[in-house]
Amino acid sequence: MEWGPIILTFKLAAICTMLLLLIGIPLAYWLATTQSRFKSLVETLTAMPLVLPPTVLGFYLLVAFTPNNLLGGWLRDTFNISLIFSFGGLVIGSIIYSLPFMVQPIQAGFQHLPRSLYETATLMGKSRWSILSRVLIPNIKSSILTGIVLSFAHTIGEFGVVLMIGGNIPERTKVASIAIYDAVEMMDYNLANKYAGFLFVVTFIILLVLYRITGRNLNKVM
Repeated sequence: MEWGPIILTFKLAAICTMLLLLIGIPLAYWLATTQSRFKSLVETLTAMPLVLPPTVLGFYLLVAFTPNNLLGGWLRDTFNISLIFSFGGLVIGSIIYSLPFMVQPIQAGFQHLPRSLYETATLMGKSRWSILSRVLIPNIKSSILTGIVLSFAHTIGEFGVVLMIGGNIPERTKVASIAIYDAVEMMDYNLANKYAGFLFVVTFIILLVLYRITGRNLNKVM
């Protein structure tokens, strides 16, 4: 078993999870607190990857980033960037595909906080940013941890999106899920089993740790 696809997979998962955390917290906070008429639209777009076949999302990203189209051509002409069949394309596709796994747990955490926390902090004259960073976020640590773990684990297991937008380029876009597909195509089930078994064990351990930590925190609250 080559370790290149494994290393690339965890590199992709780590980068996407960090970026999703930066995107997910403010987006989840806005969804949890806003009365905007666009809330339902944003929630729908955020949740779409949960039900949309990954090949559909991957196909439209591939079309959008193709240099012959408007967005892809603008990126090429303005920044000399081509996202198709590149690691950068994998990152963007993975962020979009894993977005609900980060946003929804954090949004639920914000929504379950007592309104008195925000009101008390407001009466003390704290700014909106100070309330978010020093009052609300420390009280939803388990929700944030859930979002981090689910996003990381979900990115590890991606296949359709990364195949469509990244292809199968060794050391560049060939992640572990693609390596499993390749091994099965070559009827090398022993190699496929090694990759699949490794990912199975890793994701099992990640989720087990998550449930133990969140369960322990829930027991403390109760």
